[in-house]
Amino acid sequence: MTTERRAAADKRAEAETACAELAAVLQRNGIVLPSLGVDPVSYGYAQPRPLIELGRCNLETTHRLIAVLDRAAR
Repeated sequence: MTTERRAAADKRAEAETACAELAAVLQRNGIVLPSLGVDPVSYGYAQPRPLIELGRCNLETTHRLIAVLDRAAR
């Protein structure tokens, strides 16, 4: 495996881990983002820079997310 491919694989693994951690902490706070995932298109760059797709959520979920973030900011 080339150095570039290894770096890309490492970035992908890091993004997937971060996405799973975010999903877990949101779930512990009663929030589920059904569309949460790693954006596969963001792997297409010469130097990978994966993006986490938060997706869409309903108003109830939005209000829960606002409340959790507001508590965390205090």
